[in-house]
Amino acid sequence: MAANNEKQRKVSRIEAVGLVLVIFSMAMLFLNAGAVGGLFNAMFNRAFKVVVPVYVTGSIGCAIIISVTMGRILERLGFTDALMRIFVPLMKYVGVNACVAIPVIYNILGDVNAAGRISSPIFKKAGATKDEQKIGIATMMQAPCSFSILIFGIIAMTAVNVRVFLVLVLSYFLPILLVPFFLRLTIWRDCKAVSLHEIPIFTPETGFLPTIFGAAKEGAELLFTLIIPACAIVFAGIGALDFFGLWAPFEGALAAMLTWMNIEPESGVVSLLAGGSLAMAQIKDIAMNFTPQMIVGSFVLASSGFPLQVIFGQVPVIWTASTDLSHRDCIVAATIGAAIRLATAGIFATFLGFLYLR
Repeated sequence: MAANNEKQRKVSRIEAVGLVLVIFSMAMLFLNAGAVGGLFNAMFNRAFKVVVPVYVTGSIGCAIIISVTMGRILERLGFTDALMRIFVPLMKYVGVNACVAIPVIYNILGDVNAAGRISSPIFKKAGATKDEQKIGIATMMQAPCSFSILIFGIIAMTAVNVRVFLVLVLSYFLPILLVPFFLRLTIWRDCKAVSLHEIPIFTPETGFLPTIFGAAKEGAELLFTLIIPACAIVFAGIGALDFFGLWAPFEGALAAMLTWMNIEPESGVVSLLAGGSLAMAQIKDIAMNFTPQMIVGSFVLASSGFPLQVIFGQVPVIWTASTDLSHRDCIVAATIGAAIRLATAGIFATFLGFLYLR
């Protein structure tokens, strides 16, 4: 009977994938044994160049710990409840739970990691639906994940004589209302505005010293157990694509697309792949070499939830821990939000110059 059962067993899809990988690996070892080591080295080198100098020994790792600490201190001082009092009346007109605006505010003040860690548990406490949780992630992608992006952007836009205040109002604050409204009407419709008395108090009663040291510990755990592994996986995948010659054409296609959208391509690619802080740090010194529209488009793109490791690594890892969403839900929501931001940057650079040019 056991033999008959063994004969009747069909090859599953994942077994077929495994067989293909076994055959491919054997072929590589036979034809070019060094290619296996070359693939590993390509993955390791690409991940190492980002993970160690940026997150382990660089300033970003420390900034993440501090941003989580600052976010928890603000939460302890009633910041979240104050935001809810502001956005509950506004979001009634949008037709969604006001908590969808919380992540984007914390993203502006801290970074995308602190925003996810602090605001994702709020969605469950506020009774947000899965669709509203997805809208919250997509809206979060409309804000910069570093305060330095704002500072460098202001320097660059001032150099080319742009109405900076108007750009900030249109690109930072208006999307907090427009993006949830657009997504509620089009993609995620299971939404419901709530009254203030239906929402619990979010300010914790923890003492201030335990809040500070607990937040610092939480930031370190976030960095070493979630962000660094997620970043390593994403960049190792990029290294594998580069080894097979697939990454360079992708980068070229990105640069061509950004040029077509009237966004400075070099800084735009840096925003998408490395981060907006580095992109704005580069462009602020050479802003006079480009049109004001290009500078504004580059700034709007840099002021987003990019780079790619945030979308495919950090957001799903952080948000699935304290929401009802799966990894796939988080990635889809973050991708849609990033696509909206990319389109917004193109619109600013191509069509809205008459609003902000002096």
